[in-house]
Order: sequence, then C-alpha cells, then structure tokens
Amino acid sequence: MKITAQASSTIKNKTGGWRTYIPVIDYNKCIGCGRCAKVCPENAIKMVLKNGKQKPIVDFNYCKGCGLCAAECPVKCVKMELDKK
Repeated sequence: MKITAQASSTIKNKTGGWRTYIPVIDYNKCIGCGRCAKVCPENAIKMVLKNGKQKPIVDFNYCKGCGLCAAECPVKCVKMELDKK
C-alpha cells in the first residue's frame, strides 16, 4: 500500500485555496536569513534578491497558511493575517 505522494506532485496540485490565514512579511524588519523558506512544508516561500538582499516571496497558490514561517522567524517579521478572499 502506497501512502506517500509522488515527488513533485504538489506542483500539480495547488493547495492554497482553502487556507484561513496568510503570511504577511514586513520587509523592513526581514534580515533575509531564509528560515521561513526552509521550514515551509509546501516550498511556497522562495528567497529572491531584492535591492541587493535576499528576501522571501510567498506563492499563495501553494501556501496552506500553517504559520510555520511566522513561528520560526527570528526577528518576527512574518505575521499571520486573515486571508480576505
């Protein structure tokens, strides 16, 4: 019996439509450590270069709103807010 998902299957299945909360990032406080991207279970956060510094960008097609990114942020620049759909 197979109980695990196939590799890369979440790319085909957008999971963000049912979430209740979304991460909102305060880029002025963000230190670009990448912890949020590392702990995201859906790989919905990517670190990109903005103004010469690494900053997180959230793909809301895949973000489930679990809040792990906010919980792990060392400077608390990620806040979970109600998703206004």
